[in-house]
Amino acid sequence: MMKTYRSIAISVFLVLIFAVVNTVHADNYTKTIEIFRQSDAVKPFFESAYGYAVFPMIGKGGFVVGGAYGNGKVYVNGAVTGTTRLIRASIGFQAGGQAFSQIIFFQDKRACDEFTSGSFEFDAGVSAVAITAGVQAKAGTGGATAGASAGPATGTQAPTNYIKGMAVFVHATGGLMYEASIGGQKFSYTPNQ
Repeated sequence: MMKTYRSIAISVFLVLIFAVVNTVHADNYTKTIEIFRQSDAVKPFFESAYGYAVFPMIGKGGFVVGGAYGNGKVYVNGAVTGTTRLIRASIGFQAGGQAFSQIIFFQDKRACDEFTSGSFEFDAGVSAVAITAGVQAKAGTGGATAGASAGPATGTQAPTNYIKGMAVFVHATGGLMYEASIGGQKFSYTPNQ
């Protein structure tokens, strides 16, 4: 009975995440990009990246079993080339819910092509650099993307580089969740017609 209750609760929560994330409007993309542009850690990536994918709102939640969902757009040379969708299922120690924005920079055409292949997935243990309230800190475990921070005490950002052609930044917009890695995120891509 407890297993059935938990499954129902998770299903309802994921449906709510899906509903909230689908309310993202076009203006939210512009606002989200501007939030990331204001970060000193992120500015150099806007200047040098081949392109990027931006997700104005990703909803994530769970209790032991969880998931995440978000819609985004892929930009190359400032123009939208298509839409992308993020999904993630996870099992393990986690409790709560969280909403955040995410941007993924592509260092070159190869990295962009890999992401837009239609079935890209981040490896387990991948992390992102969190950009919130002027304090940048490493989120998740050390891994395949992002970098490290000097720590919340100083509010300064250690150098962040591309790893495997990508760099990922997140901006928390609400909620509380113990578990912050982005490993296991799967992306689909639909090019503009």
